[in-house]
Amino acid sequence: MHTPAMGARTKFQVVPAAYIVMRRGEQVLLQLRTNTGYMDDHWAMAAAGHVEADESVYAAAVREAGEELGVVIDVADLTPLCAMHRTQGNHQWIDERVDFFFSCTRWSGVPRLLETGKAADLEWFGLDALPNPVVPHELAVLQRLLDRDLQPVITFGF
Repeated sequence: MHTPAMGARTKFQVVPAAYIVMRRGEQVLLQLRTNTGYMDDHWAMAAAGHVEADESVYAAAVREAGEELGVVIDVADLTPLCAMHRTQGNHQWIDERVDFFFSCTRWSGVPRLLETGKAADLEWFGLDALPNPVVPHELAVLQRLLDRDLQPVITFGF
């Protein structure tokens, strides 16, 4: 087994994901996570997920909205908000992430909870009246959105 020399840096693979901030004025649509093994009982973006092989981050966002909410989104209606490079600092590749956040204010269909095995509730909340708790890295984006201080690239966990 090859061990890097002391002081050598190790390259990581990163796991990309797409998040959609579904907006209705100053409200955002959130789901309550359950039975996933990650951040259960936390509120999270209503539509989000990993980018699959041979899929663009835009295609992933559109797919996740359909799978999780039953809505159809045109790629042209996705407005990039920011990219987030985040880590849990444990040196595990699975915890090295690049998340792409999009805002969406137009879609076809009525958002409804389709993955009831992974989410217990779906509700609209004001950006200034978010529930507690919210998944921490997602909360960081929502707070910066509220404060109008969202930069194109942000980090979390470093």
